[in-house]
Amino acid sequence: MRKYWLLFAQAVTIALAVLFVLALFKPELLRWQPRLTTDGMTIRQVESAAKAGSTSSFADAARHAIPAVVNVFTKKQVRGPRSPLMDDPVFRHFFGERFDPRPQEVSNLGSGVIVSANGYILTNHHVVDGADEIQIALSNGRTLPAKVVGTDPETDLAVLKIAADNLPAITFGQSDSLRVGDWVLAIGNPFGVGQTVTLGIVSALGRSHLGINTFENFIQTDAAINPGNSGGALVDAAGNLVGINSAIYSRTGGSQGIGFAIPVSIARQVMEQIIHEGSVTRGWVGIEVQDLSPELMESFDLKNSEGALIAGVLKSGPADQAGVKPGDVLVAVNGKPVSDSSSLLNLIAVLKPGETARLSVARKNNSLEFSVKVARRPPQVAMQTEE
Repeated sequence: MRKYWLLFAQAVTIALAVLFVLALFKPELLRWQPRLTTDGMTIRQVESAAKAGSTSSFADAARHAIPAVVNVFTKKQVRGPRSPLMDDPVFRHFFGERFDPRPQEVSNLGSGVIVSANGYILTNHHVVDGADEIQIALSNGRTLPAKVVGTDPETDLAVLKIAADNLPAITFGQSDSLRVGDWVLAIGNPFGVGQTVTLGIVSALGRSHLGINTFENFIQTDAAINPGNSGGALVDAAGNLVGINSAIYSRTGGSQGIGFAIPVSIARQVMEQIIHEGSVTRGWVGIEVQDLSPELMESFDLKNSEGALIAGVLKSGPADQAGVKPGDVLVAVNGKPVSDSSSLLNLIAVLKPGETARLSVARKNNSLEFSVKVARRPPQVAMQTEE
């Protein structure tokens, strides 16, 4: 019996020693768990968001994230303006098509983030939009062609795939746990100078009504983001992905301390739908809405500014068939309160086509509830995003 007890004590001692060594030299190995999301694709997810304490260096966070950030180079053929002379039949008879301008090759650059060891890469839609050729430059200098798995213009996200294995995938953080004032690093390839890391804080959360994307819930940061950073990583103080850098507010074209990143919670939902289904499916009920201004509240004799005004209802659409009218104020969707038009858009988008949703509205100070059969949101025209 004593022999077994000694063996047990020795095993426990060795296990504790191994954990101590890992905690001292490889703490990141104790921070995440593999999580299967699709056939052959595993992403890494931390259990809880890292809290930044007082530190004199973010070198470990940068070292952890840099290998997973790539450069995205695109090319597309664009024709120049057609000469008016080409419309003259006499001119065409004598000179043919040789005065018609030839296609010109336009190059663009951006950044991306490796999200799976088997080659899936997350970037911005506007980085690869219309590209005829896409090349990915890994952090080790290797360059590989990429194909587009799918894009979502309404959140400005795209998923690419390269033929490679055992790639250094990023660890997903938890953007929902971010706080204003938390340290963040922006990693990308600004102006094509090469991979660059900049430091800042979370300046604001939930930024919307910017007119950049249809669905907006941006992380705002003062970490320098410049042209070429689009699609790159915004990481926390531990090097975990919390956002995809997307746009800046600038009067000069360069960073002025106001940059925007798409939260990783949204990016992951979009990415998984694209990989599983090839596209993103959202709910739709056929209404146009706008925020409640003081003037509108007075006009409709409303006492509460919460909700969104239904400015239009598509004829024969789901909401119209249920009895919703223009001028109604939508205050809740399936019991979840509506704060403004942006929150309403997000609440309806997450509904599954075919299911029935409960829309709570205020009509002339009367509370009404309608059961609406959700349809699939039709494809929208991509909005232009500039950095």
